Amino acid sequence: MFTGIIEEVGKIITVTKGPRSSQLWIQGEVIMDDLKLGDSVAVNGVCLTVSLMKSNQWMADVMSETLKRSDLGELKPGSPVNLERAMPTNGRFGGHLVSGHIDGTGQIIQIRKDDNAILFEISTSEKICHYIIEKGSIAIDGISLTVTTVNNEAFQVSIIPHTVKHTILGLKKKGDPVNLENDLVGKYIENFLITGSLENTNANDEKKSRKLTMDFLTRSGF
Repeated sequence: MFTGIIEEVGKIITVTKGPRSSQLWIQGEVIMDDLKLGDSVAVNGVCLTVSLMKSNQWMADVMSETLKRSDLGELKPGSPVNLERAMPTNGRFGGHLVSGHIDGTGQIIQIRKDDNAILFEISTSEKICHYIIEKGSIAIDGISLTVTTVNNEAFQVSIIPHTVKHTILGLKKKGDPVNLENDLVGKYIENFLITGSLENTNANDEKKSRKLTMDFLTRSGF
């Protein structure tokens, strides 16, 4: 489990591609302090396992499902990446609950300044937008951020200068892809309500239930 608070920007050293998978060697400094084999590290928001280590580098195996769901397949030697170690049980909870299991990708369609903040507008699928609510949380490339506006095709976040400076968002430009992970709370509540009440209903009933669920979450402040 992660919090969405990036510890450092690391760098891809090598990429070894298989038929439907890949291996990444990643360089870091801060996270290497207590990293060990088997640990979990979020790389651009994707939870990966440390398989090998040497000096200030570590290797992760990336499965085909991960490559399909995220943009890790586009990484190449020299690519900067957001890095976060799994949250320790005695650590501060600075962001929100982030699993490192990517729901899909989005594309940056606008970047503009708003006084001391920078607004990023990101287009994505209706399926992902379904779980996004205004003032709710979302992880973009592993960064815990707050949603300012959302519709069925896109959403917007407002980012402070510190986040832009200390993550790869400061290097992103219009048209670039980003990894997206919806807030866990809404997905779990909706799944519970649907599986608990739709055992013998049709697709139209399921749509109604989804709408009622989101109305409930919005009114409850989730």
